[in-house]
Amino acid sequence: MNGILLVDKPRDWTSFDVAAKLKGLCGTRRVGHSGTLDPMATGLLVMFLGRATRAVPFAEEHDKRYIASLRPGLVTDTQDVSGNVLEEKPCSVTAKDLEEALRSFRGEIEQIPPMYSAIRVNGRRLYEIARRGGEVERKPRPVTIRSLELLGKDENGDFVLDIRCSKGTYIRTLCHDVGQSLGCGACLSALRRTEVGGFSVKDAHTMDELVAAADAGTIERLLLGVETLFPELRHVFVDAEAEKRIRCGNAVLSEEKNGRALVYGPDNGLLMLGEVRDGVLFTEKSFFEV
Repeated sequence: MNGILLVDKPRDWTSFDVAAKLKGLCGTRRVGHSGTLDPMATGLLVMFLGRATRAVPFAEEHDKRYIASLRPGLVTDTQDVSGNVLEEKPCSVTAKDLEEALRSFRGEIEQIPPMYSAIRVNGRRLYEIARRGGEVERKPRPVTIRSLELLGKDENGDFVLDIRCSKGTYIRTLCHDVGQSLGCGACLSALRRTEVGGFSVKDAHTMDELVAAADAGTIERLLLGVETLFPELRHVFVDAEAEKRIRCGNAVLSEEKNGRALVYGPDNGLLMLGEVRDGVLFTEKSFFEV
């Protein structure tokens, strides 16, 4: 069971819960993903099974897109509605007020990671320190907000934002910082991830669908090939002798032009992500079974 599986994570599931469930459904111990979602969040998790887990670092670099709800006037210790309330006050933020505040959060910005995050400081997760009532100094980190648009309001009266951002962006922190800019505070009240790189939640499968597919013995049909992670790369095919050398970790001669490529063996099976440099094909990351 090797490949990429797009999952629509339900609310109140952790990313670890999804991985654990897939291990049972797919009968494999090798399961990874390209970015966690908080339990309160829903939406796209790009899961990697079997030897496809070797591609996780490439997916972690992808931009992401979210639909987020921002609640003005509420500040919590987790920067979302699941946390303890630190401050709550009535406020009358208008769409025009919010549009004005959002201007300074587009493009290259810096964020201070929240205490309730998985970042390690001196070997300890920040959320472990926060749960014990502690707090440590965190250095600002650069992130990029590619686009930040106000869509309107949700059924709770919270403002709905459409956000495209670089890896490492905390949407909770973005809402918190926008609230500080507004002068009344704010937090995240709902979050759904809709895109990761070229993958869309529209193509993802719910947990109920995955369970049904596993029961029917058809879950493997839902897997995407690792090559879907690299749609921009050309495909290069090698003969049996070159495949043998590649499987032994050796570079091989190639008449292909310089640059990266997905390399396939004579049976059309994906061998590796490679790079041609001056007539020689080198391995960047192998995907064959050892």
